[in-house]
Amino acid sequence: MPITGKRIGVLMGGVSSEREVSIKSGTAVLNALIGLQYDAVAIDIGVDICEAIKRERIEIAFLILHGGYGEDGSIQGLLEVLGIPYTGSGVLASALAMDKEASKKIFISQGIPVAPFITVHRSQFTVAASKLQVQGSRNESEILQRLTSINFDMPWVIKPATEGSSIGVNIVKDVAALNPALEKAMAFGDRVIIEKYISGKEIQVGILNERILGSVEVRPSGGFYSYEAKYTAGLTEYILPPEVSSDVLHRAEETGFCAHMALGCRGATRVDLILDEACNPYVLEVNTIPGMTETSLLPKIAALSELGFPSLIEEILREAITRRRRT
Repeated sequence: MPITGKRIGVLMGGVSSEREVSIKSGTAVLNALIGLQYDAVAIDIGVDICEAIKRERIEIAFLILHGGYGEDGSIQGLLEVLGIPYTGSGVLASALAMDKEASKKIFISQGIPVAPFITVHRSQFTVAASKLQVQGSRNESEILQRLTSINFDMPWVIKPATEGSSIGVNIVKDVAALNPALEKAMAFGDRVIIEKYISGKEIQVGILNERILGSVEVRPSGGFYSYEAKYTAGLTEYILPPEVSSDVLHRAEETGFCAHMALGCRGATRVDLILDEACNPYVLEVNTIPGMTETSLLPKIAALSELGFPSLIEEILREAITRRRRT
């Protein structure tokens, strides 16, 4: 029997670069809720969010928005004002997790290991003919000096500070590739992270309602866990559980849990880590609204823990309802 008789709105879609994935995830969540006999309806988020919520008489929001204002705390703030309980992390935790620069600084303050990085801003560069001017300029020299001063050997990972799903990410192996990579990343925002590339195993840790659910090792066929590798069946091998020793796995999962707690996250999250050649874990990012598509990792991790997809969805919903009752 459903744990609530309230009408649930599955908020999906939106206007971010991850809209397509959000719709796939949202559709899977909606079907699961309907299969569990919940009164659930899909809401494709656009400019009339408040009107759609009012029209559909939504009493609980199941958030399955990826990127943009769906994952950065904006929609969470709106729902707080409207007095509608919602799944997942709150306003501040969502905003911090979405901002890679802010979250890295918090991790460092809490002793949680991250790859060495610097942040560069659009204002540091001149623009001519609608293109960033970096290569061969004083700006490029200053960036290279900053990287050299902190022992920043290539390769570098260049990524937007506020995007997910590896959108706008490039791995730079020579200076000539710096300018195009910065231009690509800055198409998604005014700040860009330049991070030291760490070669090793990529481990994703699932957290559910303040407990470690499990983890998975991902092995993309192209060597980089790109947007295509994440959402195209057959491009990535998933190892459940990861092929590492129990001690290494325990340390990685505990590091992921500490990252979740450091940001104040709630509900279901997925923490992405990389294990270097010495098996030391480094946190890459925390995803506060993990994907729920057929290739998504949190459902795979849950299945390993004998938690089927419908049960996973119900557990996420249960936390939102319980939290509302406490407040």
